[in-house]
Amino acid sequence: MESAGRADEALAWAERGLRACAAETYIDGRLVDYVCARYAQTGRAADAVAVRRDRFRLERSLAAYRQLRSVAGAADCWEAERAAALATLEEEARRERGGRYGGPVLIDALLDDGDLDAAWREAAGRADDRQWAQLADQSRETRPAEALGVYLRLIERSKEPTGDRAYEHLARLLQAARDCHRALGTEDAFTLFLTDLRMELKRRRKLMSVLDRHGL
Repeated sequence: MESAGRADEALAWAERGLRACAAETYIDGRLVDYVCARYAQTGRAADAVAVRRDRFRLERSLAAYRQLRSVAGAADCWEAERAAALATLEEEARRERGGRYGGPVLIDALLDDGDLDAAWREAAGRADDRQWAQLADQSRETRPAEALGVYLRLIERSKEPTGDRAYEHLARLLQAARDCHRALGTEDAFTLFLTDLRMELKRRRKLMSVLDRHGL
């Protein structure tokens, strides 16, 4: 219909498809994208927000959160939409602690927004290692002590795995911890920590080589 110049009919069919999927647990993202794009073209920003809101409530993913933020920002209503979206994720976190949604997505959303204070509050008991690392990375300059605590925990967990990828990951964590010590004025403590670590793992020649290459 689009190709035939029948855009209004195409949109009507797409809207019909969304209504038909309203009670389902899955909506094809391409259908949502098409409808929202057409709404944007025709100045229907509020309708685009409503579609993205429904998609987010159904999917509750970081991608859906970002899409809602994009259209709500364009419609100048993100503050209200964000509060409602975060409330949805917080409620899910209470019901499904450690589940697929909820806590992890809530933390990802807060990190994506740059709301680090809230992310720190929600991270305890919920964040996985990837999220802790991201939180520490984003907080290294403003909260070096807390970031350092995260890096030290992750370093301890990263001592056991072997292989190039694992060694590069450990080196990156050590560099981040060194940055925190520098910000705190405690570089001597890092030097002692690194010396002990190298002694502990000295038999892993490949790791020693990686650490040398990174100036550690």
